[in-house]
Amino acid sequence: MSFILWIMTLTGCKTNAYEPAFGICAKIADYPMLSAVGFDYVEESVNRFLLPDKPETEFQQVLEEQQKLGAKVISCNGFFPGHLKIVGDTVMHDELLEWGEITLRRAGLAGMSYIVLGSGGARNVPEGFPKEKAGQQFIDLCKALGPIARKYEIIIVIEPLNSAETNLINSVAEGGQIVEAVNHPNIRLLCDIYHMLRENEPAENMVKYGKYIRHCHIAEKEERTAPGVKQDDFTPYFAALKKIDYKGGLSIECRWKNLQEQAPSALAYMKQQFASLK
Repeated sequence: MSFILWIMTLTGCKTNAYEPAFGICAKIADYPMLSAVGFDYVEESVNRFLLPDKPETEFQQVLEEQQKLGAKVISCNGFFPGHLKIVGDTVMHDELLEWGEITLRRAGLAGMSYIVLGSGGARNVPEGFPKEKAGQQFIDLCKALGPIARKYEIIIVIEPLNSAETNLINSVAEGGQIVEAVNHPNIRLLCDIYHMLRENEPAENMVKYGKYIRHCHIAEKEERTAPGVKQDDFTPYFAALKKIDYKGGLSIECRWKNLQEQAPSALAYMKQQFASLK
């Protein structure tokens, strides 16, 4: 990387290269430090930030802390806990919608744009249960959540996960087909480059389903390290984002050894690869 590009990254300057907004899945307490080195936002967790199983007074305390820090939170991940089953013989439809209503309302109050529907444990298909039926159960839940999300002006983004984490929706292609089946403007798609790498899914699928993609995650393939640790080449996926004129955020969701030390170099590494695009 050139010295000039490195300095521009550390000072938060933008280059003329195509770039999305950059964020990190982290606590709001980390926002001042991350903002100072050039990150645009943090992505929090539903359980820690929106507290859907806690009283409104506790959530108000979190909101006050967010406002005090000036933390920009555009999304939260971990929508449903594993015990609230989305598929199988013990689907908890009413409980899921109650949890969803609280989560989406509070997301709106926090000024957020997206809620990430990954929730691998909640959507894992039990052994012997028909996969097609499970897929329809997931679609039915999303159809019920769509109007709630619209009411609070939040987009729910379905996150494909690699097959080691769940056995339902393991690719951007499968996620795109679910979005098409749900057919609601507040149910859209997330592309996670880490999971795509783990599943050897080509970047072309991001282009094919690009009209649905509203949010992105990233980490390196082998050990889910921060960008630059193993020097993974993300350029095919970054080129796909550029091709679809993606305007959303790119959140690092990885295993950090030291967030404060690694965050600046991770940002610089991604910026370098975006700058290399033709």
